Amino acid sequence: MHAAFYELNGSARDVLRLGEVDLPMPAAGEVRVRLKTSGVNPSDVKSRTGVVRKMAFPRVIPHSDGAGVVDAVGEGVAAERIGQRVWIWNAQWLRPSGSAAEYVVLPAGQAVPLPAHISDVAGACLGIPAMTAWHAVTKYGPVTGKTLLISGGAGAVSHYAIQIAKAGGATVLTTISSAEKAALALAAGADLAINYRTEDVAAVVKERTNGRGVDVVIELDLAANARLLPGVLRPKGKVVAYGTSSMEASIPAFFCLLNGISIDFFLVYTLDPGERAAAIDGITRLLEADALIHNIAATLPLDAIVAAHELVESGKAVGNVVMLID
Repeated sequence: MHAAFYELNGSARDVLRLGEVDLPMPAAGEVRVRLKTSGVNPSDVKSRTGVVRKMAFPRVIPHSDGAGVVDAVGEGVAAERIGQRVWIWNAQWLRPSGSAAEYVVLPAGQAVPLPAHISDVAGACLGIPAMTAWHAVTKYGPVTGKTLLISGGAGAVSHYAIQIAKAGGATVLTTISSAEKAALALAAGADLAINYRTEDVAAVVKERTNGRGVDVVIELDLAANARLLPGVLRPKGKVVAYGTSSMEASIPAFFCLLNGISIDFFLVYTLDPGERAAAIDGITRLLEADALIHNIAATLPLDAIVAAHELVESGKAVGNVVMLID
C-alpha cells in the first residue's frame, strides 16, 4: 500500500518519505480501515521532530486521526462491520502505523461509526480536536449557566470547544488575534471574541462578568497564558489545560492558593475508558444532530505531506489540516 513514513526524527523535508509498504492484516479484535482522509495535528509534528519522544519504532507512519471504510475484520469482530464508514482515534499512539496511508489496522473500538451525512474530511478532525474539546468542556461537569473563557477560539480544538460549551448552555468568551479569527469564533457561537493583541483581556472579561471573572478557563497554552489567570478567574475558579508551548510554566501560585484555584491537566491520548466513551457518545450525538461546524484550514493530497506538516508547524493554519488519501 502507499504510505508516508519516517525512519529518523527531524524536519519534514529531511525525514518524511512516500513509498510502498506491506498491507496490514487485522489480528483478533481488530479492524482494517481503507482510509479516505488523515488529520494532521500539532502532536504529529512534535512526534516527528522528536520533541515529544524519540523514535520508538524503526519506521513510523504518522497521524492518529482519519476517516474511511472498514474493509476487513479480525477474529471476534462482527463481519457486519465490513463496509461501515468510520472515524478513528489514537491510530499511531504507542504504535508504529498511523493514518498517513491507504490502510490502517487498529482495535475495533478505535473505529467509530460516522453518520452518513458527515464528510470524510470532517471525520478526520474528530479524534484529537473534537475529543479534546469535549473532555475539556465537560471535565468539571455540566456547564449550564457557567461562563467559560476559551483561549484561541479559531483553533482546531477551541472552535469545537466553543460549540460544545454553547450546546451545554454556557456563556462563552474567547481570545483571538485577528478579525478573521473573531469571525470564525463568533460563527461557532462565542458570545464575545477578545483580540488579545489590541485589547486588555482581563479588563474586558471583568467588564463582561460584572467584575466577577469566569468560572472556567480552557487553556491551549498554559506556559504562555498563565499570567492572565489572576485577571480573569473568579475565586474557586477552574483551569483545564490541554496544551503548553514550554516544558515548564510559571504559575501565579499565590493567587491560586489565596483563591482556591484548581488547575487540571489532561492529554487526550490517555483518557481512561469511561472518559473516552463519554466523549465519543457526546460527539456522536452532536454529529447526528448536524450540530457541529468543522473548521477546515486546508486539504492536501497525501503526496503533499511535507507541505501539510510545515503548514501545521508554522502555526498559520486556522483550523484543521486534512490529507486526502485517494
